[in-house]
Amino acid sequence: MRTCAVAVFLLCMLPFFALAQRSETLTEDVPVKLENTPANFKRLLDSSNNFYNSGHYNRSLALNQDILKMAFAIDEPYFIHQGYRYLAYDYLVLNDTLLAQENMQKSEQYARLSKNDTATAVTYMDMANMYATFSEIDLAMEFHSRSINMFRSIGDSTGLAKAHYNAIYTAMDADQLDKAHYHILAARKLEAFGDHSSFSIGIDLFMAEYLLRNKFYNQADEYLNNAIEKSKKQDLNIELEIAYSFLSESLFEQQRYKEAYEAFEIYDEYSDINSGVFSSAERFNTTEKIQLDEYRKDVQAAEMQNELQKQIVESKSRLNMLLLSLCITFLILVVTLLIAYRKRKQFVTELKKKNQEYLFAKEQSEQLTELKSKFFSTVSHELRTPLYGVIGLSTLLLEDPELKSHEKDLRSLKFSADYLLALINDVLQINKIEAEEKEVEEDDFQLSSLMESIVTSFEYICIQNNNRINVQIGKSVPKSLCGNAVMLSQILMNLVGNACKFTENGKITLKVSSKKSTGEDAVLRFEVIDTGIGIAEDKQHRIFEEFAQGASVNFNYQGSGLGLPIVKKLLENADSEIQLQSTLGAGSRFYFDLKLKKSDPNKLEETPSIVDAGVLAGKRILVAEDNRINQIVTQKILEKHKMFCTVVENGARAVDAIRAQNFDLILMDLNMPVMDGFEASQNIRRISPEIPIVALTAVEVEEVRNEIFDSGMGDIIIKPYDVNMFIQTIIKHIDQVGRPLNLESNKKVI
Repeated sequence: MRTCAVAVFLLCMLPFFALAQRSETLTEDVPVKLENTPANFKRLLDSSNNFYNSGHYNRSLALNQDILKMAFAIDEPYFIHQGYRYLAYDYLVLNDTLLAQENMQKSEQYARLSKNDTATAVTYMDMANMYATFSEIDLAMEFHSRSINMFRSIGDSTGLAKAHYNAIYTAMDADQLDKAHYHILAARKLEAFGDHSSFSIGIDLFMAEYLLRNKFYNQADEYLNNAIEKSKKQDLNIELEIAYSFLSESLFEQQRYKEAYEAFEIYDEYSDINSGVFSSAERFNTTEKIQLDEYRKDVQAAEMQNELQKQIVESKSRLNMLLLSLCITFLILVVTLLIAYRKRKQFVTELKKKNQEYLFAKEQSEQLTELKSKFFSTVSHELRTPLYGVIGLSTLLLEDPELKSHEKDLRSLKFSADYLLALINDVLQINKIEAEEKEVEEDDFQLSSLMESIVTSFEYICIQNNNRINVQIGKSVPKSLCGNAVMLSQILMNLVGNACKFTENGKITLKVSSKKSTGEDAVLRFEVIDTGIGIAEDKQHRIFEEFAQGASVNFNYQGSGLGLPIVKKLLENADSEIQLQSTLGAGSRFYFDLKLKKSDPNKLEETPSIVDAGVLAGKRILVAEDNRINQIVTQKILEKHKMFCTVVENGARAVDAIRAQNFDLILMDLNMPVMDGFEASQNIRRISPEIPIVALTAVEVEEVRNEIFDSGMGDIIIKPYDVNMFIQTIIKHIDQVGRPLNLESNKKVI
């Protein structure tokens, strides 16, 4: 009995699920007139739906094919989605599951193109029902979940009620009772939004079946009697048939055999009444079979006529034989083209699949790159903050005459901290290049000044390794150039630094010569030559790989292995290439060519000399910094130059301090508790528009540069910093007090 009841339940509920997807508006038949207007398209859809609901599936199918042609004619993805969707349900009720699935997938594709969230949610529900019909339960439940989430996100309670209802059907069919119970409860909460007359009754029947399967017969009887009462009021014979079928089963399991028999008799009566519900589809299938028999007879008659024609052809001339050969050749050509078309279609399908896989992999790669960038940004801040304390304190101790006896140790300490900072900067630089964060900033600069600053940077390591650096600039090299000086400086710093590491008691030459010169441009060759340990030929191809070293592991200074990879990638971005000539034990020569613009020497201002720090005596500086060690370092540097320093641990305290007393300048950290530096600067600007505010931070400044200046800060100092440049920056901004604040002119970073 139970098997019979379940079969009847599934059969009788199929129209409801189909109706849940197709529009429930029933209209009178309208003449089919394919005018390319959306209004006429909607009328044709209503007519198709009328044919479908009344069981005229052949007429519905024919009309839907015309509707789809019209949808393509007006080029509206939403209407094309509707056309494919209606065809899918026609094929489904006619048991052509392959065509039903194909049309449903096309419906989903055009729903996405229509960018209509409701269409997408309905399509997910259609796909779920389709896969449930094919018994592909996992896929069906996945699409049910997508449909439910989409309806919930767009706030469509009616659609959400249908989505949960269909999910109950699939879960019950797959015997996943826990999932079915979850969706039953969800549908019950949305009962008021059910737009089908039997929605509430259907939920009662599902709950009754759930209780029957769990052998809670008394509770199941309550839901069944409730469903019977509602169905009788609405004359819903199909629901009555299902309810009495389940009631008979429940009573039988309770050994109430007389009542079970009486319920079964009522079920049998409604079964007879409902026996013609799907007769239209069956009649259509029968008609198709009759037509198929007629087609077979026509084919047989054609074969007999072909045989007769063959006898006639044999008696004709060679000309007719030639024509027949041409026809056969044409037929072979058509078949060949058809096969080629099918293969092409298969290839296109596979190509689309590969493209989808590629896009998915690309999205994952972009997400990983973004996470990697955020990680490096966090690491940058966390490492630079303590390094600021180490470098700052070691610098102050080196200037203390009482600690002259420890000068060597202090210089070693500062060198180690500087090296660690350089390593951090290298890692961040390689990450920026890999993330394609290209910044092309072209400025006018003097080549000799740039070379001098590079050589000065390596003064200590040259003393340590007993090296000397020579700079050679050719006479034909322009003195003033325009280009990305920051990038060029990074490249040369890495090459010179690499030469210093692997050279002892030797000479390093930084050479610039002119290779080609035009009216506006100059192609210069930059060379870094050392007399160091050299690089073995079999290792030269590896030294431009990240974290790789070409020298012997026994050498006393290995480094991170990032300098040369950075050089290679920076030059690739500048359409150039690094070259290497080296002999093991005889030194190395790195060189590259770079195209730069010539610049007018008169445009360049003289490099300002260090202003007398005596002007800072007595100035009042407010320092907003939450790190205790950084507070001490900054305070000592300021007080060493005879400034008065007030330290607060967050932005809120800084705002209070500005209200309480006057200051000549504010050094503002960005990341602080209670109130950060951005909000504090905005509040201070409302109180005192002219007071200079300088960002003093260890964050990766490129990520927050615009936010810094927009909040009212006029300059940026990155920790750790050069003390002389730090003092010059303070002097510059204190010197501007009283002048109109121009943030755009102060956008520099030290």
